[in-house]
Amino acid sequence: MCVGVPVQLIACDGIRGEVLEDGQPGLIDLSLTPDARPGDWLLAFLGSAREIIDADQASKISAALEGLRAVMAGGDPGSAFADLEAREPQLPAHLQAALAAGRSHG
Repeated sequence: MCVGVPVQLIACDGIRGEVLEDGQPGLIDLSLTPDARPGDWLLAFLGSAREIIDADQASKISAALEGLRAVMAGGDPGSAFADLEAREPQLPAHLQAALAAGRSHG
């Protein structure tokens, strides 16, 4: 499974970017995010930036990943998923439309 992690771009040179991930420096491919500028938060998968995200999204993703690490180590996730616990799950639009039409399966 590939999991996206938030990184902050600190410098770029063409399609090569220097980033910080959890305070650690690294390099990333910026081919898919040509509008990225130093200071931007990026969602990265396997060394490639796939999307520019805002600081709030980056914070939520980082908290969720930290909560997942805690659970995998036998601990408690704490408030890592508080933004999800405060709302009801939502179906994607196409599934909500099917449910509203009375369909319960394919």
